[in-house]
Amino acid sequence: MHGPASPGWLLVALCAATGAYCLLRMRSAVEEQRRAAGGEALMGFGMAAMAVPAAAFTPPTWAWPGYAAVFGAAALRALWTARTGAHHLHHLVGASAMVYMAVVMAAAPHHHAGHPGSSGVPLVTGVLLLYFMGYVLLSGVRLMPVVATAGGAAGWGDRPELARACRLSMGIGMVAMLITL
Repeated sequence: MHGPASPGWLLVALCAATGAYCLLRMRSAVEEQRRAAGGEALMGFGMAAMAVPAAAFTPPTWAWPGYAAVFGAAALRALWTARTGAHHLHHLVGASAMVYMAVVMAAAPHHHAGHPGSSGVPLVTGVLLLYFMGYVLLSGVRLMPVVATAGGAAGWGDRPELARACRLSMGIGMVAMLITL
């Protein structure tokens, strides 16, 4: 993504840490949580890879279509599983946003909306920004104290407040990536 190096590296660290925690969540005893955590781990690591500052590493031209293919497959999977729960619709939007960003970056790897002579923020980028800003605000409200589960201490994979914090972090990361697009 385009933008200053320091915030870019912070975004890489945030997304990679979120992806790593989602891998831990895949050890949950609840199958639905494991499945959601797998998709979220893919998003976290994918966002980390896409957020590496261009000054540090310029991906080869085949990388952007590769991202689009991987996240296109994730979007199709999210569409298929959306039949069972509304949360999968968010995964569909997130994966679709990643496809969109990969396509934009493949089309113009060194240009973005902030350059002189551009026509401003494209409609799709604006809609995605509004969606993810709303998601971040809603996730922040949902992060308010969560009632502890009965039956003792929950394992790392079964902590709802950490899963919500993970989703909030990825939402913030998505907003940051879309702003720099």
